[in-house]
Amino acid sequence: MTDLHPVIAKVTDRIIKRSAPQRRKYLDLIERGRDAGTNRTQLSCGNLAHGFAASGEDKPVIRSGQAMNIGIVTAYNDMLSAHQPYGRYPEAIKIAAREAGATAQVAGGVPAMCDGVTQGQAGMDLSLFSRDTIALATAVALSHAMFEGALLLGICDKIVPGLLIGALRFGHLPTILVPGGPMPSGLANKEKVRIRQLYAEGKVGREELLESESASYHGAGTCTFYGTANSNQMMMEVMGLHMPCASFVNPGTKLRSELTRAAVHRVTAIGWDGDDYRPLGHCIDEKAIVNAIIGLMATGGSTNHAIHLPAIARAAGITIDWTDFAEISDVVPLLARVYPNGAGDVNNFHAAGGMSVVIRELLDNGLLHRDILTVARDGLTDYGKEPVIEDEALQWRDVPASRDLSILRPVSDPFSPDGGMRLLAGNLGRCVMKVSAVDRERWTIEAPAAIFHDQDDVLRAFKAGELERDVVVVMRFQGPRANGMPELHKLTPALGVLQDRGFRVALVTDGRMSGASGKVPAAIHLSPEALGGGPIARLKDGDMVRVCAETGVIEALVDAAEWNARDLPAPPPPPYDTGRELFALFRHHSDLAEQGASPILAAMETEM
Repeated sequence: MTDLHPVIAKVTDRIIKRSAPQRRKYLDLIERGRDAGTNRTQLSCGNLAHGFAASGEDKPVIRSGQAMNIGIVTAYNDMLSAHQPYGRYPEAIKIAAREAGATAQVAGGVPAMCDGVTQGQAGMDLSLFSRDTIALATAVALSHAMFEGALLLGICDKIVPGLLIGALRFGHLPTILVPGGPMPSGLANKEKVRIRQLYAEGKVGREELLESESASYHGAGTCTFYGTANSNQMMMEVMGLHMPCASFVNPGTKLRSELTRAAVHRVTAIGWDGDDYRPLGHCIDEKAIVNAIIGLMATGGSTNHAIHLPAIARAAGITIDWTDFAEISDVVPLLARVYPNGAGDVNNFHAAGGMSVVIRELLDNGLLHRDILTVARDGLTDYGKEPVIEDEALQWRDVPASRDLSILRPVSDPFSPDGGMRLLAGNLGRCVMKVSAVDRERWTIEAPAAIFHDQDDVLRAFKAGELERDVVVVMRFQGPRANGMPELHKLTPALGVLQDRGFRVALVTDGRMSGASGKVPAAIHLSPEALGGGPIARLKDGDMVRVCAETGVIEALVDAAEWNARDLPAPPPPPYDTGRELFALFRHHSDLAEQGASPILAAMETEM
């Protein structure tokens, strides 16, 4: 067996030592949850009667307390394409539970907003904090103490992190994430981007743009580009929280149904009354978190997880930072090119061998922790195989090698020797840049700053020809405390046009630009944010700014004395419409992006 790469071992050991006090408190918490906390056998008769009153044919089994009752936490709605398939899941899960001698109940629902719908709109300001709302809703769902196991139904951007953060507070429960799969491929993503840029230039109209978007996003399932939603699914695989390689099987297929059925049967087998107890809080440990970072780098995953993973880790008593990400990125090769980092989408990736090839390659080359507790019987090794239906039964088989080297490669012949996520630091703070889709000649941009506080102002300046030059577009007051840290993809077509016209362009922001970020260099999540005096607030129009992924530097090239003497600008007024004002409490109490930008975890830790 290949030894673990020494840098990965070093980073893991550092995280274990750094996290030791909080991790011990967390493990004590979940031990109490199982052994001394409230559970179904301790409920009063009135409590219990309320819990099974409407459970129909399952009532005698739930009443007896002799079999596992599975809590289903669902992010179902039928507006969000990725979660629409979940409408039929609860009944199928209940049938599968009965097959295993167990029962299941929908413990609760969680909100599931779509960044695709809200992108560039006021509602996007709620996006990041929807994660914490989902965590709270998950905790409410599981708080009834009626359950000995849990199934979490969620896929997209903030939903999986939120489900995990909430479920980890009930980490004594065996828990499996149940995906729904991506929609079949539609219009090629490259063509979609071409039409978007033509629209930004005024060369096609709204009808042509809508036709393009409708051909791309056309049915039930996740979007097919490799953004945050599909990066979530990848992480659940390398952390061992799915049935093996369940992520990218399309909705509505027999294989998809059988994988869901297998998840139900499996969660009944790993409960605390058996000899194979696998609680969520032990499955998610320091090594599993490191595996998630490794998976991001090996596949060119979403930069949003530079925020979400620290928050998930904190919920399990583990502390990570962007230095950990950067050091892992330096030694993990890029094995996949999935749009926006390549031409193929996640369906093409899956057909090429997908996660089974990625995981096997990483394990065989000492680039993943094999010794983690997964929900699968034989550990992470099981995730190096792909599921198939043979003789009407679900089985897993080996995938000898990639079936398409233009999308998926072995460690011996990667697309890049490193993972493509860079940590930048300097007199403007700390931030990250995803360079896997950026031409290397654009890794360093030095140009005058153009300062904006609103995305629409950037687009107006673009249309007026005011950005027809080398420029670093600075979008500030976009951090979690300012307006909830929205994603800024509304800017991508315009900045892409400027770059295609031969200008040297970069984006610098204390906001977000997720896994769909592409060819324009974007220094994102800049921390500390502008609101409250972060250095980005000191920038003025025309200041020379240097963004360099080669040397890991982000800095304003301004005389230090002048820089320190500058007055800070007044922030924009707080958001007040579309429900954004209801999240003022979250904005006021959020912590730094590098810590996960979470108000609920920051507040929780003051009481521990």
